[in-house]
Amino acid sequence: MRRYFTVLSIAGSDPSGGAGIQADIKTISAIGCYAMAAITSLTAQNTTGVRAVMAASPRIVIDQIDMIMEDIPPMAVKTGMLCNAEVADAVAGRLEHHRCPNLVVDPVMVSTSGARLLDDEAVDLIVRRIFPLSALVTPNIYEARTLTGESAPDLQARMLFDLGCRNVLLKGGDSEDNNVKTDILYLDRGTQRIELRADAVDTSNTHGTGCTLSSAIASYLALGYGMADAINAAKLYITEALRAGATITTGHGHGPVNHFYAPHPLKNFNPDR
Repeated sequence: MRRYFTVLSIAGSDPSGGAGIQADIKTISAIGCYAMAAITSLTAQNTTGVRAVMAASPRIVIDQIDMIMEDIPPMAVKTGMLCNAEVADAVAGRLEHHRCPNLVVDPVMVSTSGARLLDDEAVDLIVRRIFPLSALVTPNIYEARTLTGESAPDLQARMLFDLGCRNVLLKGGDSEDNNVKTDILYLDRGTQRIELRADAVDTSNTHGTGCTLSSAIASYLALGYGMADAINAAKLYITEALRAGATITTGHGHGPVNHFYAPHPLKNFNPDR
């Protein structure tokens, strides 16, 4: 029997569909992988902002992850918003137990406006227990500064490796350069440094770009891409999704990208080969 390429997202729900679990499922599906989800929180939000957040109980988070792992083991896992210390602890415990392959950690702790989204206890749990399990950590410029206390990317990367990360993608999409967006990839605990540049897309439809990028990376890792190739492919995907959705009005604030600008059918493989 042939099988799909399976990817699990562990993150919060966005009812407006542009970010969180909804963006992850769209991204994973558009790239041709089989999307699964363990929901860590319910939010009341839309393109203009967030009104309320309700954390899932740690027990239901644990059960969601276990039920997936026992029946449809993922070939890659992405974590997003873990909401609070109790949920972060629950997720860390199951990731430690199952030892998931190709774990991409999007440390959703500081928003693109610079607002803190997690308290210190939750951040500490993620850093101590989830970072060392990860194949890749993808902080934005605010998160990297919060985690390390440094502003220089090379110093940030060095400190993140000291925290247990193997590979780090420092996202520069929130920088002030209006023409080019540059991310810096540090591979194998800093033995390789690669600058990844993409033309900036002139659009306000940027809701969920971080979720989309990390889910795309996880999807390409599930498909068997090497780390650098997976990140390059994901960067191309998010750039084209931004461009395809740039002139579409969805809501009254920052709208979503066009996740399905060029969707692939679900890909499958023969596990016996």
